[in-house]
Amino acid sequence: MEGLGGQVLGVSEELIAAAQRFNFTAYPFAVIDILIVALLFYWIYFFLRQTRAMRILYGIAILGFFLLLGRLLELTLLNFVMRYLVASILIAIPVVFQPELRAALERLGRTRFVGAGRPFLRHADIQATVDTIVKTVEGLSRRKVGALIVLAGNTGLRDFIESGVEINARLSRELLWNIFTPKTPLHDGATIIVGDRIAAASCRLPLSEEQFAEALGTRHRAALGLSSQTDALIIVVSEETGRISIALEGILIPDVTPESLKERLQTFYQPKLVKSS
Repeated sequence: MEGLGGQVLGVSEELIAAAQRFNFTAYPFAVIDILIVALLFYWIYFFLRQTRAMRILYGIAILGFFLLLGRLLELTLLNFVMRYLVASILIAIPVVFQPELRAALERLGRTRFVGAGRPFLRHADIQATVDTIVKTVEGLSRRKVGALIVLAGNTGLRDFIESGVEINARLSRELLWNIFTPKTPLHDGATIIVGDRIAAASCRLPLSEEQFAEALGTRHRAALGLSSQTDALIIVVSEETGRISIALEGILIPDVTPESLKERLQTFYQPKLVKSS
């Protein structure tokens, strides 16, 4: 462990020395190099900023500051403590960040090229799809019928589709009502919509492991769990209150009105818009 801590301190010294002798003339691709590293750190920050790991990352950043301070000012006692502390932290990081690392790798593995994961829709098809979803969700909300609807983005959802009952039928209000009618075989679980077709119903979604200030039901946790791993938009209707919520990019937006839902769906489907010829 002492050797590992010494290696970390040695790396910090090398970084300081490299920064002092950095020369753009001798290294013509320096700007590209810096931009790539900056984008990498921004991606890590963007992914972790809405998770509990962000608070842990702040703590690691503070320890890093003290590590650098100790090396610059040659503080013997502080360097001795940090040598063992940093080594222990490096060993603990894979354990502490295991859920976040797993989610990041799943997101990276599922991501496809832009547009590859969902079919293109014409303007008329987008309007019809949005109107059908909004009117159905509004009716479900009014009658306090619980629902969990997943709108697929570019990320593939094949694993989740296969966990339910494949339907592969054109989207319609009647079919959605039949699926979410209480005590029917397909009522429990999520319904996944790809483009303007219902791909599957009664699908199992991963539950979010985050801790929240207020108690959330299973549907809301499932919506957050999937939205943190994929770029899908998930609509949740509470069977207790009838309130409509949206989960997107790991963020839950509560108390969504039908008008706001329509605007968000149009924005979500806009990348797939192809003008009718």
